[in-house]
Amino acid sequence: MARTSTVKLPPLNLAEPPQPKALRSRGRSNSIVKVEHVGDRVEEVLDRNVYMNINADWVNAKGAWLIHVVLILCGKICIDTIPGMTQQISWTLVNLMYLAVSYLMFHWVTGIPFGDNLHSGAYDELTLWEQIDDGAQYTPAKKWLICVPITLFLASTHYTNYNPWLFAINLTTVVFVLIPKLPQLHRQRVRFMSDDSTTASGMATPTTPSFPSGVSTPRVEITAADFTESRFK
Repeated sequence: MARTSTVKLPPLNLAEPPQPKALRSRGRSNSIVKVEHVGDRVEEVLDRNVYMNINADWVNAKGAWLIHVVLILCGKICIDTIPGMTQQISWTLVNLMYLAVSYLMFHWVTGIPFGDNLHSGAYDELTLWEQIDDGAQYTPAKKWLICVPITLFLASTHYTNYNPWLFAINLTTVVFVLIPKLPQLHRQRVRFMSDDSTTASGMATPTTPSFPSGVSTPRVEITAADFTESRFK
């Protein structure tokens, strides 16, 4: 049986190289309240274990617990020296001042003020409360720091003769300070009016180049004469 010498190929259109499909990403919508978990990367954990964090270890030192009582008593004596000061207002101011300083010191300021170069910024996102005892919960130091504001609140409530307005103020402030101490909020950040619309999903991953495949390779022009019968004989 004789072989056919004619080979027919489908027409090729190489004038326009195929364009890759555009990458589509879904933008994230704005959120009013957003909760983020911080300070849990592996490299940060390793950096924290290299050197001792002297910024948080002082809470377990001798006299660190007694200093809270001393500061409260000194503040009470100083406020009582103000002319016309009553015991109700005095105890309320002492409670508010201690809770304000406590919240600012333990739950607002992040990072460490000295020796940060030893830890390569591993504590930049953590508050002092989150640094105490390497983040362990219900340690003796943390139990003491929880009992002090509660005891001061009870004392201020008693010496204000259970005034409803002063009681509401003292209760609101002590709850505002105790909430960040809960284990459920450990290393959690509540962001308000967080705008992530500019960051699309998958933008942190490598994307396919926008130029068509094969542009940098030499292009050979193929004409109809290349498929004539004589080339296949």
